[in-house]
Amino acid sequence: MTPVLAWACGVLALAVAALAAVVTVRGRRLDDRLLIAVAVLETALLVQAVVGFVALALTDRSVDGVVFGSYLVTTVLVPPVGAFWALGEKSRWGTGVLLVAALTTAILVVRLEQVWSTGA
Repeated sequence: MTPVLAWACGVLALAVAALAAVVTVRGRRLDDRLLIAVAVLETALLVQAVVGFVALALTDRSVDGVVFGSYLVTTVLVPPVGAFWALGEKSRWGTGVLLVAALTTAILVVRLEQVWSTGA
């Protein structure tokens, strides 16, 4: 697991959250620009998941594999769920749900890096 990749995913999630906040405040619905940003975030999270599982398989560190793996899977699942929810919600609050999903992803990535670095 590379800290650079984890922090890049965290910063990308915060950027998506900021974009979702702007769209929500402006009272707009989910648009293509925001969907592309979520797709880029999801791609980075998928790369992180592959790298994370490979690193978990190859490491001899004392990392709880179940906790680490569940964080990897959850970070991959949260943005698409938020995007589908935002697509289904016809009011401007659909993007608010995406904002919460992106912030949750950023927090999960930070916790994932903590689990990897400390083994707790």
